[in-house]
Amino acid sequence: MEITAAMVKELREKSGAGMMDCKKALAETNGDLEAAIDWLRAKGIAKADKKSGRTAAEGLIGIVADGVKAVAVEVNSETDFVARNEAFQELVRGVANVAITTDGSVEAISAATYPATGKSVDETIKDAIATIGENMTLRRAALLKVEQGVVATYIHNAAGEGVGKLGVLVALKSAGDIAVLNAIGRQVAMHVAATNPLAIRAEEVDAAVAERERNVFIEQSRASGKPDNIIEKMVEGRMRKFFEEVALLSQAFVVNPDVTVGQAVKDAEKEAGASIEVVGMVRLLLGEGVEKEESDFAAEVAAVAKG
Repeated sequence: MEITAAMVKELREKSGAGMMDCKKALAETNGDLEAAIDWLRAKGIAKADKKSGRTAAEGLIGIVADGVKAVAVEVNSETDFVARNEAFQELVRGVANVAITTDGSVEAISAATYPATGKSVDETIKDAIATIGENMTLRRAALLKVEQGVVATYIHNAAGEGVGKLGVLVALKSAGDIAVLNAIGRQVAMHVAATNPLAIRAEEVDAAVAERERNVFIEQSRASGKPDNIIEKMVEGRMRKFFEEVALLSQAFVVNPDVTVGQAVKDAEKEAGASIEVVGMVRLLLGEGVEKEESDFAAEVAAVAKG
């Protein structure tokens, strides 16, 4: 039976075991999820205390750059207290350093060797869970690279060197001066951190998102009671404004709102001595999309009092 990424993800969420262990467990049990959980428990990989079942929505984003290539990883912990720990920060930096040697996928990073331990990243994180006593997970990763140019980076709310709560990568394709490219690239990365654009260019905005906005504008315009031909013009005008607001290159540049990001990049070409093209961007915000468990402190105290 084919073991899919979705199956591995589901088992990982249920058991808290590492990705490679989950993949092996599913292979050993012919894809049977419950049998795979039992297999992991029998091997002592799925812990009886269910640390792995606890929500890990804190942690840090780690970034490592190497000129034409950069990577961002999100390593989660359960509490911000652990995220402030130097040992955890060093772990995140170490994972990012391993990640830049891979294709940037979570699976490849998890399987790669962590130099300080000689074990895989996956096993190293599991050891850290046992030592620290909190669930931790390598949740996301992204890698950008260019043949010529730079991949600039920015970390917001930095907790230490190369780690923070929000990380951005911006890839610039250019034969221009590297120092100039890094300077404008960092400014654009700061802009991405601040505005969270949906795409680099208007035509790259997800079609489903654009259609949803269009439908909302149509309904809003119809409420005006105007004829269809006027409504159509109203909707087109609103869509143009929508694309200007969500596409990176058409947004007003936070560093200088008098120009768009696209114009700022164009203006930098003269100093760089070559054309500059924004070819990629990544924005990782810590815990984005994770549903945090709400703690009922009173209920916890009551439970303890009852023994």
